[in-house]
Amino acid sequence: MMTLDEFQKFAHQLVDWMVDYYRNIEHFPVKSQVEPGEILNQLPQEAPEKAEDFSTVFEDFKQIILPGMTHWQSPNFFAYFPANASYPSLLAEMLTATLAAQCMIWETSPAATELEERVMDWLKKAMGLPPQWEGVIQDTASTSTLVALLTARERYSEFSANERGMAPFAPLRVYCSTETHSSIEKAVMLGGFGKENLVKVAVDEQLRLDPSALEKAIERDLKAGKKPLAVVATLGTTGTTAIDPLKPIAAICARYALWLHVDAAFAGTALLLPEYRWMIEGVEQVDSFVFNPHKWMFTHFDCSAYYVKDRQALLRTMSVLPEYLKTSTRGRVKEYRDWGIQLGRRFRALKLWFVLRSFGLEGIRQILRNHLQWAAGLEEEIKGQNDFEMMAPRTLNLVCFRYHPPAVSDEQKLDEINQALLQRLNASGRLFLTHTRVQGKYTLRMVTGQTYLQKKHVQQAWQFIKQTAREMTL
Repeated sequence: MMTLDEFQKFAHQLVDWMVDYYRNIEHFPVKSQVEPGEILNQLPQEAPEKAEDFSTVFEDFKQIILPGMTHWQSPNFFAYFPANASYPSLLAEMLTATLAAQCMIWETSPAATELEERVMDWLKKAMGLPPQWEGVIQDTASTSTLVALLTARERYSEFSANERGMAPFAPLRVYCSTETHSSIEKAVMLGGFGKENLVKVAVDEQLRLDPSALEKAIERDLKAGKKPLAVVATLGTTGTTAIDPLKPIAAICARYALWLHVDAAFAGTALLLPEYRWMIEGVEQVDSFVFNPHKWMFTHFDCSAYYVKDRQALLRTMSVLPEYLKTSTRGRVKEYRDWGIQLGRRFRALKLWFVLRSFGLEGIRQILRNHLQWAAGLEEEIKGQNDFEMMAPRTLNLVCFRYHPPAVSDEQKLDEINQALLQRLNASGRLFLTHTRVQGKYTLRMVTGQTYLQKKHVQQAWQFIKQTAREMTL
């Protein structure tokens, strides 16, 4: 067993390695270059019977594990949406791991509960969200959406579905756009609604949920004897960061007494900027709202901020109280185990507290504005080329584009060219992009959202993209 003195020695070595890693991270191949099974084949078939020296374990980490890791914190990572980190957040995670606390109820770690309450209140005010909302930190937006739909189900059933099951109330219908994240579909599956009761509504020319199409879908279901339950509006779709028009959607939900859940997993961070509050016009009608500080707010995964209008509806849906969790403080404190699915809870609020205090709101806003400005500059660069084109409106810091040589007009051929381009770019190790399809067309996605991203990284990436694309078609 490792002694405390040995722990101190190795901890110093690891911190030195961590500093060197971040100092050199932009020089690593961004995307892992290993083949399937390559890591597995280097690992023994059986666990060791006897203890190994930690130096050997750490060396294997560097030689076996590290080559199989994609470097999500690299400034050359432009793929997916970011899963951001920062030095203050990392320090907080080290302390969280040191304390190793199970923060399921107030009594098991009072500071964890009360700090979570405070930082969620800070964020609510900083983002311009309704003052009566109350928040909790969940692990992911996927979990938050499931919790939202379960709460919607309970409210619809007058809080009897948990007892009686869903049969008396089915079929309950959930509505979202065709661009909505896959987690909505999974929440419908896990919530017992049935995938066939997820209604994917058409989008407009900006790829936003079309309110008129939504209302028509609701009316069709009512005439067919089905039971509209909830609408999921997205602020910042995964494919293109389209912003669903919240105000008219909220009006429809109010008219038909539907639960309105807002998935702002990525784009919600932009609400820290007053100039982006237009995204939440009509938010007063919203029942639940989620955004992920672990995406664009420099906070380590996992950290998902979930807000509700009606705290009691959430508690009546989620609360189960076995004898061994009854305490003398119940009723006088918040018990966050009743605010979600998990009983066990990590001390997630600490890293959020460190980030908010170390950056300050104005420091965070400045970085966000840089990311948005650099994305706007990239958009202008693309529009200025005769062989590249924008594929969707740029709303935030995601740029959707493709390479389109003037001599090529066949859409299938253009798909093949851009797919080959993406593979070549990512195989280079110099950057990492991902793709989507916009109106069926293969599209490259580039997100300028890394914590320590600089303008030069965006410029270098764009030059490399142009060079690689044009070399392919020589």
